[in-house]
Amino acid sequence: MRVLVVEDEHKIAIAIKRALEQESYAVDVAYDGDEGFAMATTEPYDLAIIDRMIPGDYDGIGIIKAMREAKIHTPVLILTALGTIADKTKGLDSGADDYLVKPFALAELLARVRALLRRPPEQTGTTLVAGDLELDTVTFAVTRAGKAISLTSKEFALLEFLLRNQNRPSSKEVIISHVWDYDADVLLNTVEVYVKYLRAKVDDPFDTKLIKTVRGFGYKIEA
Repeated sequence: MRVLVVEDEHKIAIAIKRALEQESYAVDVAYDGDEGFAMATTEPYDLAIIDRMIPGDYDGIGIIKAMREAKIHTPVLILTALGTIADKTKGLDSGADDYLVKPFALAELLARVRALLRRPPEQTGTTLVAGDLELDTVTFAVTRAGKAISLTSKEFALLEFLLRNQNRPSSKEVIISHVWDYDADVLLNTVEVYVKYLRAKVDDPFDTKLIKTVRGFGYKIEA
């Protein structure tokens, strides 16, 4: 899944980015409000982590309001040193989905991220399921018909994306935008290569094939 971090304190931003990348998320970072606004309103993200007090024409509240006015429903976790009830209420009323006060433990931030990323609604808990295929977003365990499947971090990210969008075809461009970060130099045939890798592990050893090619469009998982 692809995450945007908008945070002007470089040490905090880098720490968050590294923690998220260790959990197999693709992460983009903006260090001021203007860059954060541009990325949040033009790039597809599965989650945004936005500091409330950042330099630029847009502060964190401004970015979130602009996203919601543009009908961008990306879940937002807002970070701030302001921890009063009134401050929290203002952040949530602006359109944020959750609120985390600085200083915070990275373990708590990651738990909040996992909770916000439990999409679609019919997928409950931390396990994504399609037929006899199961993926645990916390332990990174992947099994099919009870057999453990070993995946690389990018294969896991691709499978997670397909499972979260189960039964909905995704183009190669959309897959790239969610599975790889903004700075990655990825070609369309790279997606084909990773789908082939994934099929070799998830589909080929089994009678029922879950990963479908939608001709002229892309790929989907369908149980």
